[in-house]
Amino acid sequence: MTSSRTLRLTTAQALVRYLSRQYSVADGDRRRLIPAALGIFGHGNVAGLGQALDQYAEDLPFVQGRNEQGLVHIASGFAKASRRRAALAVTASIGPGSLNMVTGAALATVNRLPVLLLPGDSYATRRQGPVLQQLQHPIEADVSVNDAFRPVSRFFDRITRPEQLLTALPAAMRVLVDPVGTGAAVLSLPQDIQSHAYDFPLEFFAERDWAIRRPVPERDEIAVLAELFATASRPLIIAGGGVVYADARTELERLADAVGIPVAETFAGKGAVRADAWWQLGGIGLEGNPATNEVARAADLVLTVGSRLTDFATASHSLFTTPDVRFASINVEARDGDRLGATSVLGDAKLALRALADALVAAGVTTSTAWRDTVTTAKAGWLPVRAAALDADTPVDVNALRAQSTDAIPDTDAVLTQGQLIGLLQEHAQKGDTIVAAAGGPPGDLLKVWAATDGRTCHLEFGFSCMGYEIPAGMGVRLANPDPAKRVVVFIGDGTFLMSPTELVTAGQESLAVTVVIPENRGYQVIHRLQMGRHGREFGNEFRYRTGALDLAGEKGAQQQPRRDGDYLEVDLVEVAHGLGARAIRAKTADDVRVALDETRQHNGPVVIVVPVIPHVDLPGAGAWWDVAPAEVSEDETVQRLRREYESGLAKQLWLG
Repeated sequence: MTSSRTLRLTTAQALVRYLSRQYSVADGDRRRLIPAALGIFGHGNVAGLGQALDQYAEDLPFVQGRNEQGLVHIASGFAKASRRRAALAVTASIGPGSLNMVTGAALATVNRLPVLLLPGDSYATRRQGPVLQQLQHPIEADVSVNDAFRPVSRFFDRITRPEQLLTALPAAMRVLVDPVGTGAAVLSLPQDIQSHAYDFPLEFFAERDWAIRRPVPERDEIAVLAELFATASRPLIIAGGGVVYADARTELERLADAVGIPVAETFAGKGAVRADAWWQLGGIGLEGNPATNEVARAADLVLTVGSRLTDFATASHSLFTTPDVRFASINVEARDGDRLGATSVLGDAKLALRALADALVAAGVTTSTAWRDTVTTAKAGWLPVRAAALDADTPVDVNALRAQSTDAIPDTDAVLTQGQLIGLLQEHAQKGDTIVAAAGGPPGDLLKVWAATDGRTCHLEFGFSCMGYEIPAGMGVRLANPDPAKRVVVFIGDGTFLMSPTELVTAGQESLAVTVVIPENRGYQVIHRLQMGRHGREFGNEFRYRTGALDLAGEKGAQQQPRRDGDYLEVDLVEVAHGLGARAIRAKTADDVRVALDETRQHNGPVVIVVPVIPHVDLPGAGAWWDVAPAEVSEDETVQRLRREYESGLAKQLWLG
């Protein structure tokens, strides 16, 4: 029942007051839906939102940042670590500040992570125009740079009157708690409208609960799925991020154990299985492990749970080679569930897996000894290879590696490989710890070899694979899990670190205990690896000095410009991190790394550990193909050979529905 009581507030004040009174409810757990706001102020938001956030600072804490994109990544990391049960609000000023959030919005939407973005916008009243940082479109006068959010958001609204909040805010909240359609919700706030006032109904600011629902699967669809398993000889489950967000680990493990079904994991699904069981395979696809891919090639039924199945998981549709292999899925999103022509169950992963396990156990369905032997034999072949690659106490024979490698291994001061560094991090990891990675080599290596069992969480963002996500995401994980006994480690390449290290300042400002471990391999080496496999020659990926001056004034005419083939760049990452307020350490040997990790575990703030690693030495391959085409026309014999190899790979690519 409504009343005539009102409260006169500005648009910004009403927005902040409203956000401070919203709650999510999932499985009986009630918590603040928007527990804090992050932002950087400028003339486009300081007088409106800035004043309101100050007025309600005790109700909605505010975190000051250094880069708007980084702040959105903090929000995404927080949402992922919170299993999408809470979100953070992020505000930026008009123009470049707001546009800096667009990449973060895309990451959140692609990964289906709830974030609330509040970009400032140009004046709605227009009497002042054109104003500072305004885009003047020659045809569409109502367009601003904030329209760039539309294709990368799940909800967008421009608030041109204060009373529009009465419908816009609830609509945004619905997106944030929707397990099917969540992502970036954007309320674009013109600078002047933020300070305009309205008599809002008092009831608008009452506490409100938003249910995060579990879509119930249809019994008939579960029955069809159960029949597929009853008639399959070699079933495989691929666990995606939906298993994690639905908190369906227990149900997945029960199904796999009771029926005897091997389980593979995607990037988002890494850690979906916490048990170290015979049927736990690990990562699948291009950056998975060869044992998982061997099992996948033999499977005659593949059930994906909560996954979009991108090209990395399917090896560009070349992985599943068994004739007449069948596909099934459990997903809350019909478009994802129907991929590969799958027989789909539309519903929550926890409920669907529980129902499927009940049906299969009741029917006495189990896999054969032969299929279990196939799985255990594949794992037995991989585990010693993995152990050798992670063994940091056995010195690397660089000369032997050079003799085996098709890529030149340069001389550096490094004595460890990236794989050995991962082995040291695995050795140090404890129950409750989280390791974070997103772009370059680290996420693929972690998918392949990291043991995310026994309560050790592996937080991989590979839906958008965004360089610069890692450090802010680690901070978001720490905000979601403040227990200092549970370490948050960010595993990030030197190239990505140099792109966006500045939120270390924010981590220090907020006393956020986040440890950044940098394998210093002197370049964008994972792309160098791809380049060597598709082009055959290094160009533009290693961090090297140019040999001679670059002349762009035309004096050299058509002469060849000097190439970047000099020595590696001299960049002191320890000093960079120290200058940003982190406790920074350079660790060269295995013992150095162990000491650095042990001595900094209790540090109340950001830690950066830089570890030189030997360039061009990779973990063992996954035995999977990727559809990245070399040039179809080239006079270079190496490119011609690589093109022929690529075209032979195309023959393995299948249309699967």
